[in-house]
Amino acid sequence: MTTLKLFNIEHAWGLPRKVSPRFGARLILRGLHLDYLHDRASFVGEFPPAIKQQFVEAFPAMVKQLERLVATGEIDATEQHCVSIEHAGFTCEADTLGSHGYLYIAIYQTEAKPLTTSNFAITR
Repeated sequence: MTTLKLFNIEHAWGLPRKVSPRFGARLILRGLHLDYLHDRASFVGEFPPAIKQQFVEAFPAMVKQLERLVATGEIDATEQHCVSIEHAGFTCEADTLGSHGYLYIAIYQTEAKPLTTSNFAITR
C-alpha cells in the first residue's frame, strides 16, 4: 500500500477527492462480492495512529455495506453513480465509473467531509 503526502491524484488509487488524509482503492466487482487488492490502494496524507486503527477495524464492515448496495442494485457495474455511506466516523464514497468490473472508493473521516457535494447519501 502506498502513502502519498499531498494531493497527488495522478498516482493515487480510488476516487479523486480533495480531502486529506484519505484512503483510496480500486475494488474488483465479482458477482455480488468485492475483492480488495492491497496493491490497488493508497493513502493520501496520514491518519494519526489511533484513527488509522479505527479505520482498519471499520474497513471490513464498510466493504460489507458496499456489497449489500451491489446486491440491491444501488451500485451497478455498468453505470456511473456515486454513493456515500458512513460508518464508525468514516465516510466512504464509491462509484464504478461505469467500468464494468471495478468499484473506486475514497474513505475519509466524516468530519473532514467536503462542504459541497452532490452525492447521494445512504445512512445505515
